[in-house]
Amino acid sequence: SLLKMSHHMNSSTLPTSHPPGHQHPTSSASGHGGHDMMMMAMTFHFSCENVPLLFSGLTINSPGEMAGAFVAVFFLAMFYEGLKIARECLLRKSQVSIRYNSMPVPGPNGTILMETHKTVGQQMLSLPHLLQTVLHIIQVVVSYFLMLIFMTYNGYLCIAVAAGAGTGYFFFSWKKAVVVDITEHCH
Repeated sequence: SLLKMSHHMNSSTLPTSHPPGHQHPTSSASGHGGHDMMMMAMTFHFSCENVPLLFSGLTINSPGEMAGAFVAVFFLAMFYEGLKIARECLLRKSQVSIRYNSMPVPGPNGTILMETHKTVGQQMLSLPHLLQTVLHIIQVVVSYFLMLIFMTYNGYLCIAVAAGAGTGYFFFSWKKAVVVDITEHCH
């Protein structure tokens, strides 16, 4: 009985399969309350017609619209990479609460050396932390938008995400600070 019910639920809620690139509205009275749902291709394709983009009213239907979407997605991905680096720069500028910690480490010939490490942080109730929180929210939303765009499986949009992220990394990541501990003994 349980197996039969499970089979009935799975077969009544699974969408029917259509060839890639063809999207047909279907309805299912059981499990979805009779609402229409759109089928999406689950393989990469290079179509410029009926390509949904993030919102129900935003559908690409021509090569010109795809070119515009490509440029917009490219710059969104660049913005995402720039935002990540900007947050790191702001964090470095707003760091306070400097503490110095010393710890003994073995030195050459059985001697003991003292290494000093600097620890920095920021205050929770401060304007810089509030700004970091808002920028973090924007970064998360943009990252999910890019993921959903990639999940359209449209080759043009996937290339726009990858190319924009790569270009953004190229232009912004050189500003990234690399911390090198001159007292590090491991090579």
